[in-house]
Amino acid sequence: MNVESRVCVVGGGVVGLSVAFELVDRGASVTVLARESAADAVSGVAGGLWFPYRVEGATDGDRLLERSLRRFEELAGVPESGVDLREGLVLERHEDTDRSWTHVVTEHAEASVDGLATGVTAAIRARLPLATMPVYLAWLTERVRRAGVELRRAEVDSVQSAAEQTGAATVVVAAGAGSARLLGDDDSMVPVRGQVVLLRNPGLTRWVVDDDHPEGVTYVLPRRRDVVCGGTADVGATDVGWDRDVEQSILRRARELVPELAGAEVVGRAVGLRPTRPRLRIEEVTPGGPGPRVIGCYGHGGAGVTLSWGSAERVAELFDCATRRPPARW
Repeated sequence: MNVESRVCVVGGGVVGLSVAFELVDRGASVTVLARESAADAVSGVAGGLWFPYRVEGATDGDRLLERSLRRFEELAGVPESGVDLREGLVLERHEDTDRSWTHVVTEHAEASVDGLATGVTAAIRARLPLATMPVYLAWLTERVRRAGVELRRAEVDSVQSAAEQTGAATVVVAAGAGSARLLGDDDSMVPVRGQVVLLRNPGLTRWVVDDDHPEGVTYVLPRRRDVVCGGTADVGATDVGWDRDVEQSILRRARELVPELAGAEVVGRAVGLRPTRPRLRIEEVTPGGPGPRVIGCYGHGGAGVTLSWGSAERVAELFDCATRRPPARW
């Protein structure tokens, strides 16, 4: 394989792994460099619902959303992937709530607000993909490895270093919050702290999202084994320590939305920093001086899972590999 087909993806979270799979499927030789596994990265904190949260789309944002949605809908037919199609409610409290995401969703409809939380003025019922993230990330990691991607644990301090370690002619920077530092040309990244608590699932399947709850963003996401209850959106916060008072507030709001959670056992806790910037960046980056070709793919905010496959396809288009193998078969 020629040098031009060698690609290094920096970042082993859900976006980086999706990019790696899409590139190797198009004939590239791909190495992923990451300092931690996907489960230990911020991807491991994600609730797993396909839903655009805290991200400003690229110029083709609707396409990225739709392509990701279609891929996850396909994966819902692969039980071992950990992805399920689940019905739920998006609650609204303001007349100007953005509904643009519904344009790409096949199954959605206006829902009655009777019996819903005080202050809710409208609601949308939708059937969306929900990934049990520990299962999905393990499956995706193995799927990428089986496709021929080399996964390495490594600290990367520059795109040049990444290229030298792997012999790659192209470096894709998909390292979430660390991407701007590697590229050195972006001071717009802002962390948004998120805290969640995991409860043992008492048999729930329907999810609820209440982004505009007056006490903070609130969501209840019943996965296969647990229920992810959130959350927080602390802009600029960098503390990843667990906060007891915050957890109690999350549980109170979640149980108000879903009374069936009363008494459910706490089985886990997590805190992560969403890698947010004013606009999602998926573009070729011109580095200073000689070096590898560089593509940036980061700034997904709270929508890394939601936009992962669409982002991967866009990166593959930018890469423009001449060799195209048959489409992936899960």
